[in-house]
Amino acid sequence: MGKGSDIIVAVMIAAIVLLMILPIPGFLLDFFQLLNLSLSLVILFSTMYIRKALELASFPTILLVITLFRLGLNVASTRLILLQGPGFQGKVIRAFGDFVVGGNYVVGLVVFLILVIIQFIVITRGSERIAEVAARFTLDAMPGKQMSVDADLNAGLITEDEARKRREEIRREADFYGAMDGASKFVRGDAIASIIIVLVNIIGGLIIGVITHKMSVVEAAQTFTLFTVGDGLVTQIPALMVSTATGILVSRAASEDNLGNELVKELSAEKKVIILTGGILAFLGIFTPIPFTAVLLGGLFILMGILIKQKEELVPAEGIAPTGEMPGPQAPSGPILSTPQEISEVIQTDTVEVEIGYGLIPLADTSQGGDLLERVTMVRKQIAYELGLVVTPIRVRDSVLLKANEYSIYVRGAEVAKYELMPNRLLAINPGAVSEKIAGIEVKEPAFGLQAFWIDESKKEEATKLGYTVVDPPTVFATHLTEVLKKHASELLGSKEFELLVEGLRTKFEKLIDDLFNVLKPTEVKKVLQKLLKEGVSIRNLPLIFETLLESGEKTRNLDYLTEATRKALRRQITAPLVSPDGTLHAVSIDSNFEKNLMESLKESDEGRYLDINPEIMRELIESISNSLENLMKKGYSPVLVCSGPLRSSIADMVLKFIPGVIIISYEEIPENVTLRIEGVVRL
Repeated sequence: MGKGSDIIVAVMIAAIVLLMILPIPGFLLDFFQLLNLSLSLVILFSTMYIRKALELASFPTILLVITLFRLGLNVASTRLILLQGPGFQGKVIRAFGDFVVGGNYVVGLVVFLILVIIQFIVITRGSERIAEVAARFTLDAMPGKQMSVDADLNAGLITEDEARKRREEIRREADFYGAMDGASKFVRGDAIASIIIVLVNIIGGLIIGVITHKMSVVEAAQTFTLFTVGDGLVTQIPALMVSTATGILVSRAASEDNLGNELVKELSAEKKVIILTGGILAFLGIFTPIPFTAVLLGGLFILMGILIKQKEELVPAEGIAPTGEMPGPQAPSGPILSTPQEISEVIQTDTVEVEIGYGLIPLADTSQGGDLLERVTMVRKQIAYELGLVVTPIRVRDSVLLKANEYSIYVRGAEVAKYELMPNRLLAINPGAVSEKIAGIEVKEPAFGLQAFWIDESKKEEATKLGYTVVDPPTVFATHLTEVLKKHASELLGSKEFELLVEGLRTKFEKLIDDLFNVLKPTEVKKVLQKLLKEGVSIRNLPLIFETLLESGEKTRNLDYLTEATRKALRRQITAPLVSPDGTLHAVSIDSNFEKNLMESLKESDEGRYLDINPEIMRELIESISNSLENLMKKGYSPVLVCSGPLRSSIADMVLKFIPGVIIISYEEIPENVTLRIEGVVRL
């Protein structure tokens, strides 16, 4: 259709209304009635050839317009019949009155009533019920579908544009079935109106025939009733087609093909059914008084069943070896793993996954006010800004294996954390300074292991006054997820994430990247970044990191050396959060004599340098470091251990295994404008 199609439709709808008001000649009435019949056929066939209801999303409006058009024709034909009487020139109505019912108005009236009953009681009632149930279930399923879209978006399975399209389709589907629930009332009202119009026309025709045209009651009944019944049939047959189309549309919920192909495919799916049906028909035709035609029909069914069966045998079933070849071991049901898409379904591709119990679904359902998925996105942004690490989208899905209010966090396919929330309560966290307990369920806060209580919302103010930090369940989850991602940051930087960082930097520093990768392999650069992330050093200043690696990589490719050189370049960034307001860095150091002994125990391996010391001495060293750092933290300072540069990475590898969260820096990493104050010395 051209650009003016909208104008044509608007004019046609206005013409329908005028049709009820303005008189029209008989030939124009014939044209409109044939047009009504044609449009009804178009609508019926259209519903048979669509695969999804949304392919005919305008159907509720079409139903309203075609019903209005049909009622307009009823008014126009009634006006002409009553005005012209025996001289009525409507050829279509006369054809239906004379040819279809043989000129017998009683037969015509009976046929008309039967058609109305079929439409009103059988088709319309069924369509109306299906539309009502479909609308209800579609609306009930909306939250789950929307959450599924959000989960797929967060998991990176779909793009933002695809998610927007799927959300729009879900909305349109709900709107469509809601509109169909109301539009089906048009069909029912049309059937009722048809009966009333026929009765009014018959009574009005008798009165006008007797009074105006001076006809006898019998002649008036014969003439006007026949015209009225013909008019009723002309409009009722298209109405039956449209109501049938309505039933077809709302009843095809899970179709994958058009109606014709689907019926043939599904009804002929089991060949025994066709053959058994033919056998029963043949038996009835031979051994009962039923006409012999039943035998012919039964033979036709048997022949169809045999032919379909032979046709199927010529095509080997998918997954079965051809004749003469030995099939291999039977594989589990599922994808046949013959395409990259199918293979990707069974490969662990998500860096981070979150599984939630069914009781936490409302927290993730935006239609119920849940913002869990939005918080997951915010956590990814927070990690990106704090650590410079772009975590690929996190897949969130429900799991029947978890408790109702439990969630699990997976990194690289392995479960790394689990916790149980209480959605209808608040978590009061003891920051360490509160001695008085509060009424509630005592637990450990998941992110930092602090003492906490699940309390009723009514106790929020009381808990705050006592000094507790009160947070809601989504905040507990988001904080826990953030800390888990920080803890496993080095594992999160895989090939995909590294490629994202490189491509992002390439937009502004293309030559730097090309020069660096000519000196170092991308895998070596990635390992340096992983070493930095392992100790909580942000890699957001990627240009400086790459420049340092380019300069240092021309001297050596030793990863420990490259990492330490990069840390020195980032020294202001590393020490800034550790410096007190007076510009002083408070730390614990290792005794210089003991450092000399440790230097002598340094060994080289393929994995880098390590401390080869006696396990008993290592235990004493870890214990001494732990006690010194504990005293430092009691003074209100961060747990910082300072040592010489050549030892730093080896001491960090050893200490962090036993005391997570310790910050280990070298003297060379302390900027010139920062004053170092040693609060304790580690000795043995």
